[in-house]
Amino acid sequence: MSLLRSALLKGAENQWLASTLPRLAFARRAVRRFMPGEQLEDALAECAGLARTGVGTVITRLGENITTLPEAEQVCAHYQAAITDIARGALPTHLSVKLTQLGLDLSSDHATACLQRIARASAEIDAPVWIDMEGSRYTDVTIDVFRRTRQQCQNVGICLQAYLQRTGRDLADLLTQTTAVRLVKGAYKEPAGIAMQSKSAVDENYLACATRLLEAVKQRTVTYVPAFATHDVTLIRRIIDRAHQLGIARESYEFQMLYGIRVTEQQKLAAEGFRLRVLISYGSAWFAWYMRRLAERPANVWFVVKSMAAS
Repeated sequence: MSLLRSALLKGAENQWLASTLPRLAFARRAVRRFMPGEQLEDALAECAGLARTGVGTVITRLGENITTLPEAEQVCAHYQAAITDIARGALPTHLSVKLTQLGLDLSSDHATACLQRIARASAEIDAPVWIDMEGSRYTDVTIDVFRRTRQQCQNVGICLQAYLQRTGRDLADLLTQTTAVRLVKGAYKEPAGIAMQSKSAVDENYLACATRLLEAVKQRTVTYVPAFATHDVTLIRRIIDRAHQLGIARESYEFQMLYGIRVTEQQKLAAEGFRLRVLISYGSAWFAWYMRRLAERPANVWFVVKSMAAS
């Protein structure tokens, strides 16, 4: 792991930075590259624009580790209202939620109940709800909540992180039953005993897991098409080649990329007829999320420096 990436991930956990930087004009200007605005309306307006180009979307409200159950209820109600707005606009938009936003730190039962309410509302518009994966200390409980929710609601999918040593085993276990998986590399600072530290190791594990998901598509053991969430152009092309080797049609899997990142590649994939879904974040609690985005591609730090110079 590069020193800059390590520093950025460490900074994402710094409470002083989290309370200070969002108040600075250059920071707010810089973050707009990666999110259209802080309000749900901003995100949905962008969803509508992308829908007109044939591109689907996933939206997520930023924030994690809420500290009271009333806060969790507010988040749950917000997402239910968002589903109503998505239906009103007939948008090809899915939700992605963090369980610590739904009170997981306080009660896994409460988080599960909130997730089930959101999933039932989303089922009415025939759309899945994706469960984000957070730091490794949440992996077991997140999978447990996912399994419990799927007993009641089939339209939930789970995110798995390719940099964790355990992910291959988790994926194999989850695929013993029909499931839905979004595969990412992983964006949290984790020790070597838990997570792979070199890019090459993570890439190879990602491709191995992607291959297993494509094989599951061929065996018809997935509920929704698997989602490969990465901005790594080389890895994307390797997945496309692997899918071609397995005889998997383009419409049987999709790529997911963050708003504002690798836009040219996003447009190219869409033009080539691949399924593409853009993940759009919104909300005021963007600091930790933004630092992890910079850590994923430290070259973006230069954009922040230019924003500082312009302030």
